[in-house]
Amino acid sequence: MPAPGRGVHVLLTAILLRVGRTVLSAVASAAVIVGLWYAFIAVFDLDPLVAKDPQAVWTYLFTADKAAESRRTILDGLWHTLGDAGVGYLAGTVAAIVVAVCFVLFRSVERALMPVAMMLRSVPLAAMIPLLTLIFGRGLTAVGIIVFFPSLVNLVFGLRSGPPAAADLVLAYGGGPVTVLRKVALPSALPALFVSARIAVPGAVIGALLAEWLATGEGLGYYMQRAQQTFDYGGVWASVVVITVASIALYAIVGFIEAIVLARYGPNSGLGR
Repeated sequence: MPAPGRGVHVLLTAILLRVGRTVLSAVASAAVIVGLWYAFIAVFDLDPLVAKDPQAVWTYLFTADKAAESRRTILDGLWHTLGDAGVGYLAGTVAAIVVAVCFVLFRSVERALMPVAMMLRSVPLAAMIPLLTLIFGRGLTAVGIIVFFPSLVNLVFGLRSGPPAAADLVLAYGGGPVTVLRKVALPSALPALFVSARIAVPGAVIGALLAEWLATGEGLGYYMQRAQQTFDYGGVWASVVVITVASIALYAIVGFIEAIVLARYGPNSGLGR
């Protein structure tokens, strides 16, 4: 058995490696977005009145005469949008975990409902939100459902990815399906859970924005719609930048949590070797 100090060192090393990859990915993504932004405006020779570059957005948010007021308005809308996205994200993720576990324990339920989940997973957000709003009203149900279906499909496949030999060993020692789920399936599904969690972050934010734009009349989505109607194109571009930065930050936070959990409990954890 490895010494406790060595186990902690292995854990910290695994966490730092995973966090480093997440941060590097976020920085690289931001650099690519900025580069493509400048290139898009230059290649298509867009009118600067409508197409704002990063420098113009910086001016709008920080150095213009009304920068403080604009920044306060956008941040107020951002917190509202992130609140909507966060509630829908948590509800959709928890519901997906519960239903995925039911699917694994009861195969007849999975065979009946999984095709529906696969079909709904492929429906575009812009088409889904008006229909969900019509059915469920102007609450956060639409965001939760948007998160739910992609997470459910990934989680079911993750729960099915456990080593068959390990499941057979648990059964041979008298364990039942619940024990196999707890000892084999859930640890094996952790990578799929966090993949779903990372994918669901931008999905939840986009879903909240679309719901605000199309239905609720609140938050940053509604502010962007109003800014477009009043020809405040700087406000539109600044809002897009702010929500993009927030999405990247949330993605990185989920990646940080993933690093800690997988390094300690994941199937490839260095502990106990």
